[in-house]
Amino acid sequence: MSKVVVLNGDVVNYDGHIDWSTIGSDVVVYPTTAEAEILPRVADATVVVTKEMPLSGAVVRQFPASVKLVVEAGTGYNNHDLDALREKGIALTNIPEYSTQRVAHTAIMLMLNLASSMQQQLTMLAHHDYTNFTQHLQVDHVELNDKTLGVIGFGHIGQNVIKIAQALDMTILVNTRTPRADRKGIHFTTLNDLLAKSDFVSLNLPLTPATQHLINAETLALMKPSSFLINTARGGLVDEPALINALQNHTIAGAGLDVQAHEPLDPASPLFTLPNVIVTPHMGWRGLETRQRLVQMIGANIEAFLAGTPINQVD
Repeated sequence: MSKVVVLNGDVVNYDGHIDWSTIGSDVVVYPTTAEAEILPRVADATVVVTKEMPLSGAVVRQFPASVKLVVEAGTGYNNHDLDALREKGIALTNIPEYSTQRVAHTAIMLMLNLASSMQQQLTMLAHHDYTNFTQHLQVDHVELNDKTLGVIGFGHIGQNVIKIAQALDMTILVNTRTPRADRKGIHFTTLNDLLAKSDFVSLNLPLTPATQHLINAETLALMKPSSFLINTARGGLVDEPALINALQNHTIAGAGLDVQAHEPLDPASPLFTLPNVIVTPHMGWRGLETRQRLVQMIGANIEAFLAGTPINQVD
């Protein structure tokens, strides 16, 4: 019998609609776990499941010999100390593609809302300002068709964003670390060229030491004053103080941010009150069907590993 311990199950099952018991025959689920509680809770576990929860090297190096697998219940695994896991001989798997379409839809949703100044319209209604109805439209309202979308990263989510954007008749530029030849309707180019020419810039790449603060004061200065930044990937891709400065000084027109550098976002952050910003609470992966799919895939990872044929293993 292989015991599975889920250390922060409420991140996925915050509404009580997710059945964690489907991932194994012996499953213990903790709603949340403080760092001091980790070692006692994994004492006799074979598999440890976490969702975007930091597992430091100091803690991992004290894991009992019984732990053979850690499952990151998501795509990004920058919260795990890979060196410590290797030293302990503990495998790490992640869950790619479980939220591909939903995250892509979130990116497009943010673009459509920014193009319509929806945040400003809703704020006006909240203050009982009905002049958009009684007079002419008081806010900017532009089309997405014929606008240029720059997609940084060409993984599954980036490609899904492009697919929808092409249906909206947008022009597509892509920057990726792997050189590629142009294909129908997609031009691959340099980062600087993409930033200079795009009306919307969508970040769809993992957070690594090489991509940390890819968007900073220098790269923001390359963007058009009429352009918008969309981030549905990882908050650390963006130098947040530099972005706030660029938004306040109208270096760029606005931003749609489903992820932030520190989550949850500090209530005092200017991002909550800037009129040209839409912030959402990392909701891209949180659709009900998305979370149900996530748990099914976690179960598949565990089953394959225990059968000696691991899938989705991180090198």
